[in-house]
Amino acid sequence: MKRGTAAVVVLAALAAAFLAGVSYNQRDGVGAAALRARRVLYYVDPMHPGYRSDKPGIAPDCGMPLEPIFADGGGPAAVTTSPRRTGNSIDLGIDKQMLSGVQVAVVERASRTERVRLYGRVAADERRQYRINVGIDGYVREVSGATTGSRVAKDEWLATISSPDLRTAAQAYLVTLDIVDRSRKAGDSEAQLDIAGAGVQQSMDRLLTFGMSRAQLEEVKRTRLLPANMNVAAPADGFVLARNASVGQRVANGDELYRIADLGKVWVMADAFGSDVEHLAPGLDARVSIPGRATAIPARISRDVPPQFDGGSQSAKVRVEVDNPSAILRPGMFVDVDVMAGLPPAIDVPADAILDSGLAQTVFVETSAGVFEPRDVETGRRAGGRVEIVKGLAPGERVVVAGTFVVDAERRVRGGVAHVQARP
Repeated sequence: MKRGTAAVVVLAALAAAFLAGVSYNQRDGVGAAALRARRVLYYVDPMHPGYRSDKPGIAPDCGMPLEPIFADGGGPAAVTTSPRRTGNSIDLGIDKQMLSGVQVAVVERASRTERVRLYGRVAADERRQYRINVGIDGYVREVSGATTGSRVAKDEWLATISSPDLRTAAQAYLVTLDIVDRSRKAGDSEAQLDIAGAGVQQSMDRLLTFGMSRAQLEEVKRTRLLPANMNVAAPADGFVLARNASVGQRVANGDELYRIADLGKVWVMADAFGSDVEHLAPGLDARVSIPGRATAIPARISRDVPPQFDGGSQSAKVRVEVDNPSAILRPGMFVDVDVMAGLPPAIDVPADAILDSGLAQTVFVETSAGVFEPRDVETGRRAGGRVEIVKGLAPGERVVVAGTFVVDAERRVRGGVAHVQARP
């Protein structure tokens, strides 16, 4: 009895082993047949399928490995997997794709540098402007030939003013000078000399407040002669922005005669709209150009003043500082400003990759070799022929970047055929 049971167990084990071997050989034979069936016809450039090669290697244009095209019509997908298709898939086929010039590319998330173009107006640097006012009532006796726009030099004579009050102040100045001289000759103490010197400084400040030039003040001190009139001079090198003086004109205390600006450095007040303001960081390099001229001048966004909102234009005023030694830029001039702004990492595609119907933006994603699927995306910034994809694509996916209209036409044709066939 025991021997019979043992024999049955041995026979069952041998049968199970035989069946397992047959199953393994069948699977191995199917796998080998599948491998033999996927014979490589040629290799293509993944970025430009029109390029073919009989041997594997590296694509000459993009440096990516060439992808095989198999005899069964499939692309470089795995042997055991079939191309993924959905109801919206467009099976264009490898040959038709190459003939029609449809190209695909891998999308990636990367940082970008974008040129932001602004429009602005030149303004004088407020720290380099000078207003020449009179601090005395009187009359304009003479004026120089400098007019608005003229270049003037420091201490250059601009106008002559006469006033009865001038003589009183000038006499006081001469008296204080004599007191100082006598004190020194008499050997007075340092305290007495300091008091006399304070009187001289007070008289000088009064004449300077009237508008007398320092050169004339030094002349009075040297000659000890009472001046008949007061000379007004330019306080610095620059250009005349405004002239309000004429011969015979009556002037009152506080009136502005001239306004002068040193244009060696100027500002450009540029208008920035929308999200551009977020990317214009202080200190960024810029280039300023005059419309119609080829010359571009290096500049930089001010580090001291953030953009100021302008209610009139509903824009942000960005101050751009420009070195202007040759005085090419003049206040009031309209200019272009180019800023290379760094943008945060994002996915972007060529503009030709997007099919824009007005209500939706669509791209075609490659699901397998020669098979594409439409996908709606949300777009962002557009610059340099590329469009930012805010939503709808992930890094590593492959999209159609050239020949989008061909894929869309194929979709419409097949969609129309399917619609006709579905009708009763």
